[in-house]
Amino acid sequence: MKLLTHEDILQHIDHPFFRLISDTAEELGLECYVIGGWVRDLYLERPSNDIDIVVVDQKKQVERPGIAIAEALKKKIGKKVHIAIYKNFGTAQLKHKQLEIEFVGARKESYDRNSRKPVTEDGTLEEDQNRRDFTINAMALCLNKERFGELVDPFDGLADLEDKIIATPLDPDITFSDDPLRMMRCIRFATQLDFHIEEETFEALGRNRERIKIISEERVADELNKIILSPIPSKGFVELERCGLLPLIFPELAQLQGVETKNGKAHKDNFYHTLEVLDNVAKATTNPGDLPEGNGKWDSPKDHALWLRWAAILHDIGKPKSKRFDPLLGWTFHNHNDIGERMIPAIFRRMKLPMNEKMKFVQKLVQLHMRPSVIADEEVTDSAVRRLLFEAGDDIDDLMILSTADITSKNEVKKKKFIDNFIAVRTKLVEIEEKDRIRNFQPPVSGEEIMEMFGLKPSKEVGMLKTVIKDAILDGKIPNEYEPAKALLIEEGKKMGLTTITNL
Repeated sequence: MKLLTHEDILQHIDHPFFRLISDTAEELGLECYVIGGWVRDLYLERPSNDIDIVVVDQKKQVERPGIAIAEALKKKIGKKVHIAIYKNFGTAQLKHKQLEIEFVGARKESYDRNSRKPVTEDGTLEEDQNRRDFTINAMALCLNKERFGELVDPFDGLADLEDKIIATPLDPDITFSDDPLRMMRCIRFATQLDFHIEEETFEALGRNRERIKIISEERVADELNKIILSPIPSKGFVELERCGLLPLIFPELAQLQGVETKNGKAHKDNFYHTLEVLDNVAKATTNPGDLPEGNGKWDSPKDHALWLRWAAILHDIGKPKSKRFDPLLGWTFHNHNDIGERMIPAIFRRMKLPMNEKMKFVQKLVQLHMRPSVIADEEVTDSAVRRLLFEAGDDIDDLMILSTADITSKNEVKKKKFIDNFIAVRTKLVEIEEKDRIRNFQPPVSGEEIMEMFGLKPSKEVGMLKTVIKDAILDGKIPNEYEPAKALLIEEGKKMGLTTITNL
C-alpha cells in the first residue's frame, strides 16, 4: 500500500474523463464521488478499469441523478461512448475504450429477511457509504471542482488498508444478514489481498453462515472462483472451513477433513493435502499465459488456470467414499480417482458450473492424476509413456502440472526421488511424442477400412481388430504407420478365421 498525499491523488484523477464528469456535475448542480474498488485499488497500487460513481442530489431536483449525469455525458462525448441505462435500478453504465464507469444515485437500503434484494430510496453520501460491504470499499473521492480529490473516509478504511484488515462499516451481523453474499466477498477479499478478517467481523461469519442458503448457487460459485484464482487460494478455503461456510457450500470438500487412526496407523488429512496441491498448482499457473493453449478449448489463459485449479481441488474428492482399513496395508483409497470422476457432474450441476468440455477436462485430470506417479515409481518404459500420452492427449502438460503438484511428502528424500523420476517421465514424453506421434492418436487403419478389408458389418470383430492395432502401437510392436498396421491386421484376421477380400 502507498500512503498518497492530496497531490498524489490529484495526479491519478486528473484525467479528462474525471474532469468532464466534474464539469457536468457542476452544470447539473449535483455532487459526484468516485467510490469503492477503484479508490481502494488506487491506494493498493493495483490496476482497475471499473469505476463506480455515486451521485448526490442535495436539492432533490433530478429524479434519477445517476442516469441524468450519464446521459449528459453521452451528449457531450457522442458516438465514442456506449451507454446502457437500467431505469429499474436507477443506474447507467458508460463504456469508453478500456474504461467502464457506472453511475448511480446515492441511496439507502432496507432488506427483507428472505431476500438479498434491497428496497432502496434516495439517500445522502453518508447513507450510501453506510450500506457498503467493507470499510476499504466505502472510501470516496470527491469530483466536484471545489473539493476535487478530497477523500471522504468515515469508517477509517484507509487505516484498515494500511493494517490489512477486512471489517464492515457497521454491525457485521446486520451487514451479513442483510446480504449474505457479503460473507463470501469477505473471505474473497481477504484471500485476494492477503488481508486479515477483523475478529468481530469473522465471528459474525459463523453466526450468520446459515443465511448463505438464500443466495443462488451461481453467485456463490462466482465468488468461489475468484478465491480459487487468488495467489494463495488455500487461505480462502481455510477461512471458509473455520467459519462453518464450507460444509454448506461445498460439503464434499469439507468431508475430506480429519485424520482417523486405527491399530496405530493413521492416514493424512486429505483436506489440507488438497489445499497444498491447490497452492502448488496456483504457483505453477501464476502466469496463466504460460499454460498450453489447449486447441481453443479455453476462453482465456485465466479460464484455463481456473479449471486446472478445479482439478486440483477435486483430485482426491473420492477418498471419503473409498476409504478402507486393511490390517496389513493400513488405510487404502482404492479407485478414489474413478469415484471422484463420477462425483464431478453432480458437484458441477449443483454449483451451476459449466457442464461442457471444461467439466470433462476436470474429470479427465481427476481420473488420470495418479498415472504419472505410478510410472515414475517404477521403470519408466516406452509402453507406459505411450499409453499415458494416448489417454491424456492435449491435456498431458496439464496432467503433469497436477501430478507434480500432488507430490507433497514431508520426507525430503522420498520427495526428491519422485521429482527426479518425474523429470525422467517428462523427458520420455517428449521423446515418444517426437518419435511416435501418439498424442491424440488416431488408428492408421480406420474401422471403415477394416470392414471393407474383411467384408464385415459393424461388429465386435471390428472393435477387436482396432484394439489390436492400438495395443501394438502403444506397446511399441509396430510403428504408428499405415503399412505395418495393415500387415498386422491381415495376420490377426487370419487367426480369427476372417478372409481378406481386398488389400485396399
